[in-house]
Amino acid sequence: MNWITNFVRPRINSMLGRRDIPENLWIKDPESGEMVFHKDLEENQYVIPSSGHHMKISAKERLRFFFDNGEYALLENPKVPLDPLKFRDEKRYTDRLKDAKSKTQLEDAILNATGSVEGLPVVATVQDFAFMGGSLGMAAGDAIVHGFETALNLKRPLVLFAASGGARMQEGILSLMQLPRTTVGVDRLKEAGLPYIVVLTNPTTGGVTASYAMLGDVHIAEPGALIGFAGPRVIEQTIREKLPEGFQRAEYLMEHGMVDMVVSRLELRSTIARLLKILLKAPMPVAPIEPEILPPARPALEARPGV
Repeated sequence: MNWITNFVRPRINSMLGRRDIPENLWIKDPESGEMVFHKDLEENQYVIPSSGHHMKISAKERLRFFFDNGEYALLENPKVPLDPLKFRDEKRYTDRLKDAKSKTQLEDAILNATGSVEGLPVVATVQDFAFMGGSLGMAAGDAIVHGFETALNLKRPLVLFAASGGARMQEGILSLMQLPRTTVGVDRLKEAGLPYIVVLTNPTTGGVTASYAMLGDVHIAEPGALIGFAGPRVIEQTIREKLPEGFQRAEYLMEHGMVDMVVSRLELRSTIARLLKILLKAPMPVAPIEPEILPPARPALEARPGV
């Protein structure tokens, strides 16, 4: 049986021209169950065309979609101790970090980059949920502060894309200390008169919403994003009441004044550029005025005899 399986069947398949099809060519829409070809989805910035559902994307993809021509320069993040508390649960914290780095090809959950958006120089800070749920630890906190300092030194606005489950429990109090540190970074940026725009993506929860993610000049949310401090299930168990439909979703929060606008990812870049031009008092492009076409003048009536 092994000889047939391992030798005869592969030879027959190769003779017939059979090829293995990758499993990730088609992606299922979580809302409708529709199958979407991955190339079409990538060209649409991972927004399902039929339902408008926004899929999670990596930090590098986010930067590529955001900056002009997808061109940007990554900033080197500060180095911090990997395991300050020597934490261990089911496995060592250092092993969890190694797994996350291998999976995402990132050093931690934050990427900082410089580039331009419709010609405006901007600093962007992006949180990647794939790296340990975008949790906020010492490395992420230092990276965010570094992003603010870079914006101050270059005198550029900062756009932050938040995606997080909250503080990183493996770093305990050292993780919670990043909340006031990042808040000071926000204050310094505002004192310098530089715009700070926050884009809340799915999900943005925990201590992140208790600090830098809710301190922007303008808060933009992607459609359907879960935004809040505690999760809906925890709140229901605490207050012992059923929460309203769509509670803590972007649209619900905009109706109740928690976010300024809900913007599709496809329109995010142009919307942010327009907001920055307003906040920086930059000249807005003026549409050319088309000359008004007047109807031809009627010939004057000749005076008739006796009139």
